[in-house]
Amino acid sequence: MRIDSLSILNYKNIREAELTFSPKINCFIGDNGMGKTNILDALYFLSFCKSFSNAIDSQNIEHEADFFMLNGRYTVNETVEEIYCGMKRKQKKQFKRNKKEYERLSGHIGLLPLVIISPDDAILISEGSDERRKFVDGVISQFNHSYLQQLLQYNNALRQRNALLKVEQKIDVSLFEIWEEQMVLYGTYIFEQRKAFFAEFVPIFRDIYHRISGGHEAIDLLYQSQYENADIKECMVQTRERDLMLGYSTQGIHKDELEMHLDGFPIKRVGSQGQNKTYLVALKLAQHFFLQRAHKFPPILLLDDIFDKLDSKRVERILQLVSGENFGQIFITDTNREHLDSILSELDKDTRIFTVANGIFRL
Repeated sequence: MRIDSLSILNYKNIREAELTFSPKINCFIGDNGMGKTNILDALYFLSFCKSFSNAIDSQNIEHEADFFMLNGRYTVNETVEEIYCGMKRKQKKQFKRNKKEYERLSGHIGLLPLVIISPDDAILISEGSDERRKFVDGVISQFNHSYLQQLLQYNNALRQRNALLKVEQKIDVSLFEIWEEQMVLYGTYIFEQRKAFFAEFVPIFRDIYHRISGGHEAIDLLYQSQYENADIKECMVQTRERDLMLGYSTQGIHKDELEMHLDGFPIKRVGSQGQNKTYLVALKLAQHFFLQRAHKFPPILLLDDIFDKLDSKRVERILQLVSGENFGQIFITDTNREHLDSILSELDKDTRIFTVANGIFRL
């Protein structure tokens, strides 16, 4: 799969751009704040119907404009796909595939698999378990539409139960039972899918980390869930009184955790900057390998300033990985042309280089 061309109007600081890409490697060089990351974000938006860095869609509109527009022309399994997204201020965004608007945006997820590696990935280690669950859900949703639908249903049931917990007067127990039954139903499916995913994903991740680090560190990735050894429905009944005092649900799939270990300890506590970066890069490259296996073609790979804080040996090993046959189209951003040239000499692939200044792109 690849994106052949991209048209942009008023997206973040990019007022207008018409770009044609190499099927292999595309590079964007420029100072910080010039728009390099925004072009990657536009590609992300066309795959996931949302920005990678900004949860509020309207804030992606260039501040002096009334709308933004993205239009990408892709080749997927030799079939041309035209994907359009447009949004006016104070209106809902429109998403179209080959000029036909989607009834539900969730129907688009997975058509254009994509993996982004960026400095923002650090939150997977530094922040709470919700960020790690988002990562897992994002991977599985790219190849399993049923998972995404059941996750949406579960989250709705969870919101309804939490709303009941905040009502001051006494609530009929049967209302709790309705939403708890739905949480158990959808949660059981989600748990089974997550468990199966990790059984396949973790060995890939360990192998990639080993190859990048040179095999000098022991790492692990452990999936923890309340569903593993408990009757979750009974647990919800038993904790209702406590949940009423707290005002939120303490039992369910939304409490799953992903534990990240280095040499037997939480990496958040013992990892150096280079080790943390290696862990995150390995995690995302494992995601790439996993999605390629699921889709039978490589996802687009976005590398946003990823080589900072890594020693030369680790950079070299990452480049050896991404230059292999398992990788297709790659987009790279960097601020240093000499640094980029050394990277490209290692990759030895068809390359297109853009310089970026104030949202303007030049070959």
